[in-house]
Amino acid sequence: MRKMLVIVAAAGAVAAGAVFAQSGAEVVKAKGCLNCHEVDKKKVGPAFKDIAAKHKDDKGAQASLAAKLKDGKGHPKTAASDAEINAAVGYVLSTK
Repeated sequence: MRKMLVIVAAAGAVAAGAVFAQSGAEVVKAKGCLNCHEVDKKKVGPAFKDIAAKHKDDKGAQASLAAKLKDGKGHPKTAASDAEINAAVGYVLSTK
């Protein structure tokens, strides 16, 4: 019984390793966001710190910005999972 439990736990750990979300900074880099944005200065798109400042008091900013990225409204559509988009938006909103 114990051997079976160890095997099941190991299989679960391997499966979970495949779905660990990247950090927001890693997603921003991997998805090419830095081609148009920088953390502290305007490039083609606004600086991350300016986006964060604009939305600092907006309780729905996370959801609305994620929707823009997912649906391509006001921003080019982003080829990323929901978890990646949410991680990236969280990272952007956390910049100062």
